[in-house]
Amino acid sequence: MKIRLLPFSTRWLKRLLPASLFARTLLIIVIPTILALIVATFVFFDRHWVTTTHRLTHAVAADISVVVEMLDLIKDEDQKTSLINLADRKMDLSVTYEAGGHLSKRVKRYASPLRDMLRRALDERVGYPHLIDMRRAPDMVAVQVEIPDGLYTFYVPQRRIYTPTTEVFIGWMIGSSILLSGIALLFMRNQIRPVRRLAEAAEAIGKGQDVPWFKLEGATEVRQASAALMVMRDRIRRSMGQRTAMLAGVSHDLRTPLTRMKLQLAMMPESAQTRGFVSDIADMEKMLEAYLSFARGEEAEPAAPVDLPALLQEIADDMKRQNVPVALKIESACTVVLRPHAMKRCIANLVGNAARYGKNATVTLALRDHAVDIVVDDDGAGIPPEKREDVFRPFIRLDESRNMDTGGVGLGLTIARDIARNHGGDVVLEDSPMGGLRARIWLPV
Repeated sequence: MKIRLLPFSTRWLKRLLPASLFARTLLIIVIPTILALIVATFVFFDRHWVTTTHRLTHAVAADISVVVEMLDLIKDEDQKTSLINLADRKMDLSVTYEAGGHLSKRVKRYASPLRDMLRRALDERVGYPHLIDMRRAPDMVAVQVEIPDGLYTFYVPQRRIYTPTTEVFIGWMIGSSILLSGIALLFMRNQIRPVRRLAEAAEAIGKGQDVPWFKLEGATEVRQASAALMVMRDRIRRSMGQRTAMLAGVSHDLRTPLTRMKLQLAMMPESAQTRGFVSDIADMEKMLEAYLSFARGEEAEPAAPVDLPALLQEIADDMKRQNVPVALKIESACTVVLRPHAMKRCIANLVGNAARYGKNATVTLALRDHAVDIVVDDDGAGIPPEKREDVFRPFIRLDESRNMDTGGVGLGLTIARDIARNHGGDVVLEDSPMGGLRARIWLPV
């Protein structure tokens, strides 16, 4: 029974995630950094900024309250003037008085945490109607206090109620985060580079290309994987070489008695029986050559850029010289790195089968979904869907769908698929619009 840890589907989340390791690692660094900035900013405003601003605004409100009460108690104008000058020098409060004045009604009110905190502080400290205008003068906050005889206006510098640590803190957080993320990005690129090199080497080996030994770099696990890949490459080479050498020896040993039998038959009088023996020996030699060719493969051939339209045209010309017409359709011209002789053999096997078992053959070249698509169609009898995978097995022939009189030992499709897979692709069989069989070769670009 499968247990779901999350109550919702995560498929949409997987679709949003980037595909590359570099981008995913970048998200692992960036997302926690952004979350840490958000949490730190919230804690800063909730703890430091609110507390500091609360103290500053209450201090300003207390100074204004003291000055208002003192001015209300003093009746002598000279003493009031002295008190106003003292407030300017000691409290950093500029005070003006307007006899018979009233609170301004043209002040535009707007939402501001700083203004709200100052207003609440004035409500607690000042017992007269008051109004806050934060836009009357640059870098100043105007506080109007209406008393029975007139209107006092206090000009308070913003630095008295506003702490500059907010910009400093946010700037420091953003700057340090960008700096540290940049440093982490550089280190991360150095760590991703060996992984990318390993992936490229594995892909090249899968396509049958020769990959030279490269310098092992990166973390221990990446170095171990790279070393294991190169060791695997060497083992594959040795295995293929041993197989080829063994089969070459077997072929040589079997050809010797066959040659001796041919010489003996040549010295005998010609008859229907001897002609049958000669035909059987020729078939055995053909089977040996096909088997050796299949086992040997094309491992020694180096990969090189190949113009596929030119290669297909060459195959079509070869078929034409054998009186086998082949229609060629080039939908997309492309150049691909592959083993030219091996790929020519792969395509030629499929085209030969199409021409052998049908009256008409068509070869189409196109680029689809970042892959080369080579399609060979014929109008022959075709192969039943349930038996299409069987024909890729060595020495398998289908009597129901292919005539034994056409020759062959059952290795053509096997060799074709083996070559395609050595290039990182594959060969699949489908129904052809022409009524016969469609052989499709796809190769990664």
